Amino acid sequence: MTVLDRLATELAAFGEVRRGEPMSRHTTFGIGGPADVFVIIRGIDELAGAVGAARQAEVDVFVLGSGSNILVADAGIRGVVLDNRARAETEHGATRFRVASGASLAAFARRMCRRGLDGLVWAVGIPGTFGGAVVYNAGAYGGCLADVLQRVRLQDASGYNGWVEAKELGLVYRGSIFTRGLLAGRTVLECEVALTAGDAAEIMDRVAALDQKRLAAQPRGRNAGSMFKNPPRSPAWKLIEAVGMRGARRGDAAISDLHCNFFVNEDSARATDVAALVAEAERRVKQQFGIVLEREVAFVGAW
Repeated sequence: MTVLDRLATELAAFGEVRRGEPMSRHTTFGIGGPADVFVIIRGIDELAGAVGAARQAEVDVFVLGSGSNILVADAGIRGVVLDNRARAETEHGATRFRVASGASLAAFARRMCRRGLDGLVWAVGIPGTFGGAVVYNAGAYGGCLADVLQRVRLQDASGYNGWVEAKELGLVYRGSIFTRGLLAGRTVLECEVALTAGDAAEIMDRVAALDQKRLAAQPRGRNAGSMFKNPPRSPAWKLIEAVGMRGARRGDAAISDLHCNFFVNEDSARATDVAALVAEAERRVKQQFGIVLEREVAFVGAW
């Protein structure tokens, strides 16, 4: 029995274990090869236990949220993938909430808006979990998680977990100390946010306006959201359009005609198809404008 076999047996105590699970079933891109071990996790304690077991066995572990904002390699992911469906939520007063890292940011945001709680209007259309939102400081339309995040509970590589204040996370535009590699081995278990009481009707009017804006500007179908962060002087889509790549294709992967910072899977695209388009956009923009595009979508797995 291999180390991975023994670990898979141990992980059954924390959730449903699958071997060779295609990651294409679990990403918004609909792309990605098999995970060696795939575990469906439904609680914070189970997430902490499963991460601890994988670390103790010295096996690589990847915590999957909603499967957005990532492109998984055609060869899949080695080690363990934990499908984080921990969605517990508790109220601490009228406007403060503690939310598990596997909870949907968009669903929570929309419910809060309906209750007349402000601060997450921008988030109602973002297809991600709170865990991912913390790591990348998710944001849109002038708002971001840093505006409401108070603190997060993290588990480190030794198994210790404790609360860390949001101000210590170095939250910046689409980044944090996580994305800069300064908290390697830490796992987000849950977070605490503070909202502001407001008028539900007025808040929902703003939600409706942003819903319309997204529908008009962003493509439907299988994609991972914006591929690149916006450089300081120009939106990424303008740069990609300017170098003649609107509608460009590679196999079944394409740059959207509607919004060319969205790369879409039109049928059976492979990760290598998307990666080739990404690399070509990066090359042309750097060559023509001297600007290095920075990826917002993470490339994960065995590339």
